[in-house]
Amino acid sequence: MQTLIADAGWPIWPLLLISVIALAIIIERILSLREARVIPASLVRDVKRMLNANTLTTEDLERLTTSCTAGPMVSGILRNRSQDAERIREVAQENGSDISLDLNRYLPLLGTIGTVAPLMGLFGTVVGMIEIFAIFEPGGADPGLLARGISVALYNAGFGILIAIPALIAHRLLRMRADTLLHKIELVGRDVIELIRTPKTNA
Repeated sequence: MQTLIADAGWPIWPLLLISVIALAIIIERILSLREARVIPASLVRDVKRMLNANTLTTEDLERLTTSCTAGPMVSGILRNRSQDAERIREVAQENGSDISLDLNRYLPLLGTIGTVAPLMGLFGTVVGMIEIFAIFEPGGADPGLLARGISVALYNAGFGILIAIPALIAHRLLRMRADTLLHKIELVGRDVIELIRTPKTNA
């Protein structure tokens, strides 16, 4: 690894930095977008049980808010269950917007890395070509210096592409995952609204 970095020259350092950032984002999003963390399977069932038993307290709502990603929307609906249907929908939409931002956190940065990485690799290629032309002489150039310039050009171009491909694939897959979870959260919101409309018939 040290030899590769030495051969690639200083332009490789920004590429290494964004590769670490991209990897950190991918790992963080994979962990954050687990369905058990976003929408626990028992969420609607627990809400239904509390409504039917009339045991919904302020503490329950606070605990529900922090229990999962969908918690703030569900607790917001429950806090406003005595309001009219239009107000409940507004609360659900407001919380849904915040949840959407949370689910898509860092993904724009990951997409930017996937787009910029090849350009940074191209910049390294240009630096390598400049080094080649700088040492070129009519009588011939030192083969070692010539090889140095070529290695800088090729390593940076290759590393930029190597970063971009998985970053763009991960960005696309994680966006799809976030959209799917957001749709499921909307369905949960509809189920909870139905429960508060006719709680006693859903035993």
